[in-house]
Amino acid sequence: MYILPSVTGYTDHNLAMCSKIISRAKEFFTILRSLQDAESSDPYIYEEEVQIVKMNGDGIPAVNMYCGNQTVFVCEKAVSKISDPGDEQMTEASNLSDGDADDANDSAHVLQTEMGPQPLSVMKARQFLSWYTLSQNASMSAEDTNLPLYPLWVRCDMSDPAGTTWFGAETVCVGTKVTGVKLYSITSKGSTADKQSLTTLEELKQEHKKRHHPSSVFQFSSSFASLLFGSTVVENTTIESQSSVTVDFKWSHVESILETPPLSSTATLNIKIASGDMRSPMFEMYRELEFLLTLADGLRTGETEWMEPLESTSPVNLTKAYLEGTKTPETSKLKSETETPIFNSFLERGDLDFVEQLWVRMRKSVTSYQDIGDCLKLVIDALRYGDIKPWIHRDSSSSLSKLILQSYHQQIEHVSLTGFTPVNMLLEMGLDKMRKDYINYLIVIRLRKLHHLLEIIVTCSTFLGLPYDRLFLLTQLCLQHYRTSPYDEEHEFKLQIKPALISHFYQKEHPILWGVEVSSGHGPREVRTSLHLSDRPLVDHVIFETDYPNETVNGDSEDPAFFSTMAYCSLVNFA
Repeated sequence: MYILPSVTGYTDHNLAMCSKIISRAKEFFTILRSLQDAESSDPYIYEEEVQIVKMNGDGIPAVNMYCGNQTVFVCEKAVSKISDPGDEQMTEASNLSDGDADDANDSAHVLQTEMGPQPLSVMKARQFLSWYTLSQNASMSAEDTNLPLYPLWVRCDMSDPAGTTWFGAETVCVGTKVTGVKLYSITSKGSTADKQSLTTLEELKQEHKKRHHPSSVFQFSSSFASLLFGSTVVENTTIESQSSVTVDFKWSHVESILETPPLSSTATLNIKIASGDMRSPMFEMYRELEFLLTLADGLRTGETEWMEPLESTSPVNLTKAYLEGTKTPETSKLKSETETPIFNSFLERGDLDFVEQLWVRMRKSVTSYQDIGDCLKLVIDALRYGDIKPWIHRDSSSSLSKLILQSYHQQIEHVSLTGFTPVNMLLEMGLDKMRKDYINYLIVIRLRKLHHLLEIIVTCSTFLGLPYDRLFLLTQLCLQHYRTSPYDEEHEFKLQIKPALISHFYQKEHPILWGVEVSSGHGPREVRTSLHLSDRPLVDHVIFETDYPNETVNGDSEDPAFFSTMAYCSLVNFA
């Protein structure tokens, strides 16, 4: 199937077939090598129906089991767009009103992009693996294989009796010489809640023995992944969240399928936090930063997309009430200063000066340039006529702070509240406040990074109750990452912890992924057979039969259902 036998004794017809196969393998090798050398990751269309993509293996759950963070080639069916925005579509759109034309274009875009990756037939996938293997075998090919190719993975359509969803291959090297190829096959089944139908450890062991020497020494190891924080299910409705904290456990001496990780296992937190989660204690600070960025973008582009006001009272009336309260300081405190939840207390400063408190009121209520100008006019008039004598921090540097300092000497310069001047003044007020909130971080992009860091730390403290030493280490990891990396909410931070710290979470929860593998051999000759049970499919290019309506089959069910994925590995040695 994968390697041609010796050609001795072949007929002319057989030799012609062999020559043709080797020629196709060389052609395939040339394509993969050019893709490997290219800086671009654009897909390559092969024979019109196949697409070859160079990508990172950790983006595909099933492939990630073997290739992790490696670069891989993925072969899949080339899917043409359902609707091609050609001349005919442009002609039809031209007959519509502007609004209808926009809607039509949006609909066309959805049609063009909604199809996900599509599989090839199992027979076609076997052909690609044969070519890959032949091209890496120096005794069968004249090609220069000193530089091994990236691993090859092919999406399959489950058209064989085993239900194969992936075939894979990667080179085995001794030094720089390719000495063989590891071949992988992954099979998948739909979800079931019947634990009796799941593969047992003994059955897994027998599957491994079928492919490898029966005298091999077997080693079992297991893994368990649990969701600690993320999307939640409330009354059978999934509330999606872009944030997630999962934990991966690994241990040996597995005794049963779906067993709970022992306290002796190793545990790693995988932390990915997106700013703006309403459950986060940082949500109010996030809203404040978003408003600040809205003002900055408005000054840059000349257009401002105002946020929905958080206050029902108009900004002018809020400002008037605040100015009246300033005359009697005991009534001028913000509501949040007197009713702060205990887990938020360390995030909020209790020393907000006049300008900072005015900023808080305005950022929650203004929805236009006119609002900003009207509020600032009220304040400047009150200063000019000596109605208020507010205090400000000594290091305050905003334009309004300078006017307040001038009011102490009854010498206030004229300020024309026209054009972008009011927005500039409000932006200065916010930056001045948040500079203190974020420990002297003034530049906006640094504010975003520091806010993300705080989101991560506060989430792990509030929802997981991690101790100080783990939070301190996590802070160091985040700071080290952001010293050299751009802002990225998709980045996943990893933190080693002791299982006992979170045992109250995972011991009462169903796993989102449970896996066990049996292995034999060592180093490059190690081969593995594994079983993975997951609450959602590990394969995204086929549709599975399931009695459950949602993609995630668990939720509040007492008997969780799992999708089953088996992965097999074989070793082919070159002579």
